[in-house]
Amino acid sequence: MMTGHGDDLHADGGPIRHIPVLLAEVLDALAPKQGDVIVDGTFGAGGYTKAILDAGASVVAIDRDPDAISAGRVLEAQSKGRLRLVQAPFSSMADHVVEADGVVLDIGVSSMQLDQAERGFSFRSDGPLDMRMAQAGPSAADVVNRFKAGDLARIFGFLGEERHAGRIARMIEARREMRFFERTHDLADAIETHVGRSPKDKIHPATRVFQALRIYVNDELGELAKALFAAEKVLKPGGRLAVVTFHSLEDRIVKRFIADRADVVAGSRHMPEAQVRTATFKKLGGGTTPGDAEVVRNPRARSARLRAAIRTDAPARGEDLSIFGLPKLPGIHQPGER
Repeated sequence: MMTGHGDDLHADGGPIRHIPVLLAEVLDALAPKQGDVIVDGTFGAGGYTKAILDAGASVVAIDRDPDAISAGRVLEAQSKGRLRLVQAPFSSMADHVVEADGVVLDIGVSSMQLDQAERGFSFRSDGPLDMRMAQAGPSAADVVNRFKAGDLARIFGFLGEERHAGRIARMIEARREMRFFERTHDLADAIETHVGRSPKDKIHPATRVFQALRIYVNDELGELAKALFAAEKVLKPGGRLAVVTFHSLEDRIVKRFIADRADVVAGSRHMPEAQVRTATFKKLGGGTTPGDAEVVRNPRARSARLRAAIRTDAPARGEDLSIFGLPKLPGIHQPGER
């Protein structure tokens, strides 16, 4: 029987967002109006899309989760042609949109995904150790049961910022010799038993490991980085980018991208022409966080941060992932390939 897995579970895969977080601030940053085309790269339950449609704009809504797309068909039918749903990773938005007046991204796991035990994103309820947003490809169970302890430790340490990453990875490697991990409760209980839990702990000991597995299985940081490059390509001059993140790893990527793209390097006789570059974005304010009233109304919004920028008329730059400082993590393999 699972114990102690109560409402602290919001942290195991990001905040549960029944209510669109920072909605007013996102709309202010996007400034949607009639005739605009806005890309909602993380459709989810459609919270931002509905508000953008209400403002008179059209929306191309993208989500790689087939369940989200299926649930959104009613809204698409009601939109009188102003909403187009696309099942795809948001990093591919440039394949589905030629140009846009705005792009909004709400990073992380959706409330629908967390609420479905069979998706395996949360250990609030027991379910298969899955976590795949697209419902295809290698699962969290494949990673846990096939990767070496050293690789697991790197994943838990970087993507989950788990201080017991090595201990937990070695425990997993030893335990799976007797029995594979297949269920969320099994993995969470094994971690809790191995690491222990103090009454003072605000989150369950497995929270950061589950976060790391989810981010890794779905390549969330890589997808975010590529989506920012794609947004740079599709946004018109004057187009607006708004990104809501929920933890420091995501926010750091967005912050670095905007800082890099707002940077100007002027030419001189000491600098080759190839190194001259103009800003492709202008930063729109600093990082915006929810006000006290929103946090009271929706406590799970407390870690959210919005960053926004306006597209200039400079050509999009090349895609250089090195600007994000992401570590090289082990490649994900099909079962039995390691």
